[in-house]
Amino acid sequence: MQKTTQRDYWDSVSEKKEFTTVLDINLVQSFINTGSLIVDYGCGYGRTLDQLWQKGFQNTLGFDFSSEMIQRGKKQFPYLNLKTSINNGIDCTNSSVDMVILFAVLTCVITDREQDSLMKEVLRVLKPGGFVYINDFLVNDDDRNKNRYQAFKEKYNTYGVFELPEGALLRHHTETRVMQLTHDFHEVAFNRTTFKTMNGNLSNGFVFMGRKS
Repeated sequence: MQKTTQRDYWDSVSEKKEFTTVLDINLVQSFINTGSLIVDYGCGYGRTLDQLWQKGFQNTLGFDFSSEMIQRGKKQFPYLNLKTSINNGIDCTNSSVDMVILFAVLTCVITDREQDSLMKEVLRVLKPGGFVYINDFLVNDDDRNKNRYQAFKEKYNTYGVFELPEGALLRHHTETRVMQLTHDFHEVAFNRTTFKTMNGNLSNGFVFMGRKS
């Protein structure tokens, strides 16, 4: 039921939300060439893939579980290859992808089990030596965030999970959790940063680049 509710939420805001986390194109260019196959899982309406396209990275695929987000992307960026994700999997063969991008995706996947399953999918589709590029949100220590983390901790059994009044269910992560999620990758970059959220607030965040062995 929870998955359906969240899909309905993202469908309902597909024409309104503007995503804000920033792609570090220099980091991408440091490790792969423009012919490499890049998969953006949880691509929304394709904003990040368009940034890559404009820099010459045109061998790309985008997946999102919100069909309305995908429809928006197809209208806005008709040259991108965008698909609705079925059963939360990555519709690619084993060891076929050079880079998987997860941009503010883990924040929408609130349980450890589902996050771990997603990271196994990333490992499955990546070639040996392929890369995962993650940016997402870390827990914050201001009163507004601490209060809502605490308010929903018992309901979801995880500190950092919270509900927004508009209907979204989100998660901010401890660095310990980030290290657990990425332990199968050789870390080549980990940068702490600050992102603006989709609702215009500032949040602690991180950028991680890891290589599959």
